[in-house]
Amino acid sequence: MSARRSRRLRRLALGVATACIAGASAGLASGPATAGAATALAAKSPVQATQELVVLLSAHGAHRAPEASSPQVALVAAARPITGEPTTLPVLARSIAGNGGRWLLVLLPGRPNGASGWIEERSTRPSVTAWSIVVDLAARRVRVYSEGHLVKVFRAVVGKPSTPTPTGEFFVEESLRMQAGEPGGPYALALSARSNVLQEFEGGPGQIAIHGVENLGGTPGTAASHGCIRLGTASIDWLASRIGQGTPVSIVTG
Repeated sequence: MSARRSRRLRRLALGVATACIAGASAGLASGPATAGAATALAAKSPVQATQELVVLLSAHGAHRAPEASSPQVALVAAARPITGEPTTLPVLARSIAGNGGRWLLVLLPGRPNGASGWIEERSTRPSVTAWSIVVDLAARRVRVYSEGHLVKVFRAVVGKPSTPTPTGEFFVEESLRMQAGEPGGPYALALSARSNVLQEFEGGPGQIAIHGVENLGGTPGTAASHGCIRLGTASIDWLASRIGQGTPVSIVTG
């Protein structure tokens, strides 16, 4: 592992995982939803069967409108800062400009939360995911859907009142395995969400993640973290083996 990637993993552990350290109790329960629960939850928080994604093959300027003359609202790097994997973004809409250029409206990572912008379709590759995640802060549950069907529900630790987990529409920026002994392992799904309270933490950007409980602890069903969502080891293992970059994540209050 390169020294640069090691430093970035360390920053994630401090800025994301350690930012979620709270109480001392450990052990999170998880398991499949019952048929009745699945029906009720699906009706409460419906999700799309699939989500169109786009993989960036080069850096892209994101604009307010689908035209090159429109003001640029962000510059999106071609690769993610921790893993170096190609940036993958959810596609919200498509447009063809007057000159025939094809544009995509995409969700953007980072601040402000939930921001979107138009990027040119050139130098991109299409993709799709059938997975989606809904984090219910009131119920303190993480619901996992595949092709629009609820397949798993996990109990979780969410943000405490003074450092709440931000709500809105986000996506998985990066999926990574933490180094042995780092807090929040064994896996972390780093989200496009950022804390509304912590502008930075231990050199990191206050990034929100769904991660494990190794060297953290926590009581399932509590609001005790600094904004991140914590799952038991078996739960995050299951999630990380299925969820990739670009997967939509809705964080709701019930």
